[in-house]
Formats: sequence, structure tokens, C-alpha cells
Amino acid sequence: MPSLGYVVRRVLQMVPTLVFILVVTFVLVRLLPGDPLSAIAGDRVTDAQVAQARAAYGLDEPLLTQFLIYVRHVATGDLGRSIVVQAPVRNLVTERLPPTLMLTAMSVLIGVGLAVPLAFASALRRGRAADFAIRAGAQISLSMPVFYIGLVLLTVFAAQLRWFPVGGYGDDWGERAYHLFLPAVTLGVSLAAILMRNLRAAIIEVLGAEYVDFARAKGLATRVVLLRHVLRNALISTLALLGPTVGALLGGAVITESVFAIPGIGRLMIESIYGRDYPVIQGLTLILALLVSLAFLVTDLIQAALDPRVAR
Repeated sequence: MPSLGYVVRRVLQMVPTLVFILVVTFVLVRLLPGDPLSAIAGDRVTDAQVAQARAAYGLDEPLLTQFLIYVRHVATGDLGRSIVVQAPVRNLVTERLPPTLMLTAMSVLIGVGLAVPLAFASALRRGRAADFAIRAGAQISLSMPVFYIGLVLLTVFAAQLRWFPVGGYGDDWGERAYHLFLPAVTLGVSLAAILMRNLRAAIIEVLGAEYVDFARAKGLATRVVLLRHVLRNALISTLALLGPTVGALLGGAVITESVFAIPGIGRLMIESIYGRDYPVIQGLTLILALLVSLAFLVTDLIQAALDPRVAR
């Protein structure tokens, strides 16, 4: 297990990232064209009413003042109040976050579950027909956009075969897993292709290591050699890739949730961008940055547990 000092250092490294995201998000959302209050109120609102609303939301203050107010609120757990739906951003995030987390978790499980056996099958049959077929399938899935894979799965398995619902989230855990299966496969297939290519190369390299030959010379079963020695050491480099890909999954969830009508934070982000809802965009971006940082932290800790040299 990694030492406590390493864990503390990794947690402290997240702070500058979150501060940078806080600043960049605050600036970028205010560069969006148009005035959100004018867009919400419509054509019949007067300039006086717009000015009054801007004062109520603090949008008439200088940017530096607005930023300091926002930082103070975030520090106390207050992400602001939505301009469009007139609800606290924290409540919106709490309501929309579970579908996204469940979708991401299912996607990772599907991606890893496909990548590991396919990588072993390809590496152990290197240069054969199975190897070429697996690598070709991975290349095809990498070349297709996530939304296209989702539309194909939606058309075939939901609209035509009617094996799965065309959208929604469900009421209990069973229904939610059923509704999220196709979206999770959409993201998991792309993730599996990325991980499989990396893991295949790592397995081929580890198979030629001296400690693997020594384990075989001791008479250990092939299954033990592959799982205890080959997979354990090959996963170290793949775990370093898993953190960034989880971040990409969260980004892909923005599109996937729109395709499958999932009420997650990705879909809420698109709605907020169209509505120029500054507080919601800022809050969601900060939450997504925090989730990606946590994904990096977890993968680094697992990597350090497999290889103590990482924590040095």
C-alpha cells in the first residue's frame, strides 16, 4: 500500500488544478456571446428590469469582485443559484450526478472487462488471425465517434430489436442498470479499444521478462504465471492511461447522455450552455474537474500499490 505521505502529496497536487479550473471557467463563461438575463426575459422586458436582475445576481459588479464573491461561496459549498430554473446549483448537481456516476462506473467495468481478455488473446496469439481480428476491431471502434456508436446501438438494439429502452434512467437500481446498459456499452467499447492496445503491448513486453521465465521454470501453472506475474506488471502502465481515459469518459458522457436522453450532468451542461446559465456552467465544470482529479488519484494509488517505486 502507498504511504500516507504519498497520499497527502497527491491530494495537495489537486488543489492548484481545481484553482486553475475555477479561474478559467469563470473567465470563459463570461466570454460567451449574449446576455443570459435578456435571453431568459425575452423581448418584452425593459432595460430597467434587466438592470435590476443583473444587480440581483451580482452581474453588474466588476469581474474581480464577481470572482472573489464566487470563490467565497464555493469555499462554503455554495455553488450559486441557477438563473434559468431558479434553483440552487448544488441541488441540481445532487440530482443529476448519480446517473453520470453510474454510467461512468458501468462504462469502466465494461471497458476493462473487454480489454483484459482481448489483450491477452491478442498478445498470446501474436501474428495470428485472432490477433489481427482483435486489433482491427479496436482500430474500427477508435475511428468511430462516440455519438455515432451510440446512434448505431440505439437504432439496432432499441428502435429495431427493442431489447433495450431508447432512453431514460429508471426508478430502481435494476431499471437503471437496464436503461444505462447501451450508453455504457457505447462508452465502454471506445475505452476497451484504448486500454486493449496499451495492455497488449505491455503483456508482450512482460512475457519476455526474465522473472516470467523463472516463474515458468519453477513449474508454476500457466494461469498463475499470467495472473500473478504477467497481468500484475502489465497493468501498471495501463493504469497510468486509465486516469485520462476516465476524464474522456466524462466528456463523452456529455454527448452520450444527450443521445440516450439520460438526466445526468452532461445533459445539464449542454442545457446550461445553451441557456447561458453562468452559475450552473461554473458549478458543473468544477464538479467535473474534481471527478477527473479523483479518478487520477485513485488510479495513481492503485498503481503505487502494484509498484511501490511509483510512490518514491
